[in-house]
Amino acid sequence: MKNAAREPAVDRRHAMLCMAAALAVVPVAPVAAGAPPGPGQVAPDFDLPAIDGSRVRLSQLRERFVVLHFAATWCPFCNAELPHLVALDKAYKEKGVQVLIVDVKEGKRVVERWSSKAGVAFPVLLDSDGAVATRYAPKDVQPDLGRDEVMVASNLLIDKEGRIRFFSLLDTARFDARLVALRAALDEHLAGR
Repeated sequence: MKNAAREPAVDRRHAMLCMAAALAVVPVAPVAAGAPPGPGQVAPDFDLPAIDGSRVRLSQLRERFVVLHFAATWCPFCNAELPHLVALDKAYKEKGVQVLIVDVKEGKRVVERWSSKAGVAFPVLLDSDGAVATRYAPKDVQPDLGRDEVMVASNLLIDKEGRIRFFSLLDTARFDARLVALRAALDEHLAGR
């Protein structure tokens, strides 16, 4: 009986993520006071604990490109992207690229098992209350979706000055599990274009 009560919540969360599929890449737009960040804008700073016990402050990673992925272990899209994030880290680490996962509202043990199983060698951060994900979330997304859940399965590329150069949200119709668009943006910015 308890399992039956839990399934609708998981199904609802999955359905809500699918409803957010209308958004692919957030367009560049002027920022109003209190608006979430977008391409060309400075990424909001954060300081989060990593599952290894360290802390990561985004502003301390200036002078490096940062690939920021918001995830949850229950998200099938995040799970599909995870091996490609691991491969991206291996391919670009020597080029000065830092990959980070921000896990949204899950416990450390669950996230440790998930990332260990996938062979993640880069920092996995814990956004235990969803505050960081909420700060990054666009406001024009499905109203039934929790603001902290909007960012799950999203990817950002942040340049050496801390500006967002690529920002994608889940788009189930054109899901890019292999991160082709992110890699293209990263290659373009690394080449100085």
